[in-house]
Amino acid sequence: MISEIRPFRNIHRKKTREISVGKVKVGGDNPITVQTMTNTLTTDHKSTIEQINKVAETGADIVRVSCPDRNSTESLKTIIKHVDVPIVADIHFHYKRAIEAAENGAHCLRINPGNIGDRKRVAEIVSAAKNNSCSIRIGVNAGSLEKDILDKYREPCPEALVDSALRNIKIIEDMNFFNFKISVKSSDVFLSIAAYKLLSEKTDYPLHLGITEAGSYLPGSVKTSIGFGSLLLDGIGDTVRVSLSDDPVEEIKVGNEILKSLNLRNRGVKIISCPSCARQAFQVIDTVKELERRLSHIKKPITLSIIGCVVNGPGEAKQTEIGITGGGKDNHMLYLNGLEKEKVVTKDMINKIVTLVEEKASNL
Repeated sequence: MISEIRPFRNIHRKKTREISVGKVKVGGDNPITVQTMTNTLTTDHKSTIEQINKVAETGADIVRVSCPDRNSTESLKTIIKHVDVPIVADIHFHYKRAIEAAENGAHCLRINPGNIGDRKRVAEIVSAAKNNSCSIRIGVNAGSLEKDILDKYREPCPEALVDSALRNIKIIEDMNFFNFKISVKSSDVFLSIAAYKLLSEKTDYPLHLGITEAGSYLPGSVKTSIGFGSLLLDGIGDTVRVSLSDDPVEEIKVGNEILKSLNLRNRGVKIISCPSCARQAFQVIDTVKELERRLSHIKKPITLSIIGCVVNGPGEAKQTEIGITGGGKDNHMLYLNGLEKEKVVTKDMINKIVTLVEEKASNL
């Protein structure tokens, strides 16, 4: 029976410190969270609020917004009132923007202390974070390493990224602040993997995974899946952001699918489907696309198999909660919890599946 099925491998995550990003806990024994970043002007309240709520509905746990100027940090006051996910203020150079963001309600500040300036400025940011219950992400990037570290290593390498991260960790720890997470991002998959693995050996702060500037939807998703998969399989990573040249909604979908494929996250319908071939007794590709569209609102974890023929169909159906196996003469077998239930004709199949999934979700 489906209830007896267990994954062949359980991933043992490294135990990291727990921090708070608003109401969301990151690290420790908490679920891995999925993040994205808005691409609207933060000063455009309406568009930014709409985009944040849209990605939250898709499955975003945390959302980052850009704060390059004072008008943007002022906008946080309005934005935060109309969204229900923690907001990270993206700060790159001007330390006053970080202070303003914390005072205006940001739940986390993304900074690179090496870009902020002297320790006095970093201390003012840390003080604002403490006073406003705001966490910090130390964001180290291969493209913006400190000059002396680049001079030492001659080029971005895992050791250079980790040296920068450890230096910045000490700066903030010396200010008696510990509510922070760290990232060591690069657009190079192998550099990113090596840097995160090395950093994981040297610190127990939660790690924010990212392959930065990964590219457009398809190549970016592939690169990110390889990078995240390698790290997550080794138990490394507490929160993830897929960086695509695409709609932020797509970033959230890819991030959730990566976690679902590793049994690290169970949110929404997980569809197992065949690639389609001459044996198919119905149009598998069109059916799956339509089911994905009509079931996108389901948040409860439900497994569904859509297989076009009887070669692998019965076996896959026995591993899912709801399954369809293509049969001859327009008679397809419906399975519930691995057991044959009834025959369904093609024209009724999609509506039947949608109804069953919605009923099951409502009872979970």
